[in-house]
Amino acid sequence: MRRLIQCALLVGGALLTAVRAGAQSPSATVPHGRVLTDTLWSQALGGKKSVVVYLPPSYDTQQSRRYPVAYYLHGVSGDETNWTNLGRIQHAMDSLVAAGAPEMILVMPDGDDSWYATWNVLITFDQCKAAKYSKEDPSTFCVPWGHYDDYIAHDLVQWSDATFRTKADRAHRGIAGLSMGGYGAFVLALGYPTVFAAAASHSGVLSPLYTGAHPFRAPPRYASGAEPFGELAWAKNFATVPKVFGRDSTGWWPRDPARRLQRLVAAKGPLPTLFADVGVDDPYADQSRAFRWEAERSGVTVQYHEWPGTHDWPYWRAHVGESLRFLAGVIAK
Repeated sequence: MRRLIQCALLVGGALLTAVRAGAQSPSATVPHGRVLTDTLWSQALGGKKSVVVYLPPSYDTQQSRRYPVAYYLHGVSGDETNWTNLGRIQHAMDSLVAAGAPEMILVMPDGDDSWYATWNVLITFDQCKAAKYSKEDPSTFCVPWGHYDDYIAHDLVQWSDATFRTKADRAHRGIAGLSMGGYGAFVLALGYPTVFAAAASHSGVLSPLYTGAHPFRAPPRYASGAEPFGELAWAKNFATVPKVFGRDSTGWWPRDPARRLQRLVAAKGPLPTLFADVGVDDPYADQSRAFRWEAERSGVTVQYHEWPGTHDWPYWRAHVGESLRFLAGVIAK
C-alpha cells in the first residue's frame, strides 16, 4: 500500500510539474488545442458579449465526439481574454492532455465588473456610461440589464451547448474563476446547482462580509450593519460594489457564498464539488479561510490549498493547472 501511495504521489507531482511548465512555455511536441473568439446575444443583459473558447486537440478530428465544458471567469478590470493572454490556460490544458488528462472545452466570457450577479440597483446604459465604472469602452462594458448571473448560467451555457459539441448536462459542466471570478464561480454553482457539478476558486472574494482578525481565527466575525456594508475596507477598492451588493444586509447576505451553501444544504439540493486555493500573502486569504470554516461547519468538504504567493498573475498561472485537473476529475468522468 505504501508503494502504491508513493507511486501516486510521484505521478501526481510529475503531472503538475508538466502542467506548470506548459503554462509558462508551450512545447512544440505537445498537441495543441484551438483558441477562438466569438460573440453571443444575451437576453439577460439585453446585448452582445464577446467570449473566448478553447477547443481541445481532438475536437477538429473526432467529429462525433462530445466534450465536458469548464467555464472560466475573470476578475475585476479583466475581460474574456485574460485567461488565455495572461493565464496561458490553453498551454496548461494542452500539457494536461499530453500527460493523459481528459480533454475539455474551456469557455471564457466577458463579465465586466459585474461580480456575476443581478445588480442590487439596475442602472441605464447612459447612467453606466456617465459613471465611468471601467476604463473599458462603455459600448462593450455597459448593458441595459445587469442580470449577469442569468447571463452566465443560462444564456452562455445554452449558447455553448448549441454552438459546440458539448456534453450538455450538469454532470459534465464546471465553473472556475479568480478573485471576483472565484466569487462568481462559487455563487453561480451554489445558486444554480442543477447547472454546474463543480466549482473552483483561485484567490476568490469568498466571504465578502468578513471583518474578523488577521490572520483568520475561528469563529469568523462579520459586518453587523453598524456602517454601510458598501464601505467595508475591501469593497472600497471596487467602484461597482455598491451597485451590485447594495449598502445593507438586504443585498449582501443573499449574495454571500456561505449563506448560499447553507441554504442548499438545508434544502437537500444537489451540491457542487468545491475547490479553493489562495496565496498565503493574498489580501483576501482570510475570506477563503472563513468560507472553508463555514462549509465544514455545514458538513461540506472543500478541496482547499494555500501556496506561496499573492493576488497576481504569476500565482494564478502557476496554479491554474490544479483547478483544471480538479474540474476534469469531476466533470470528465
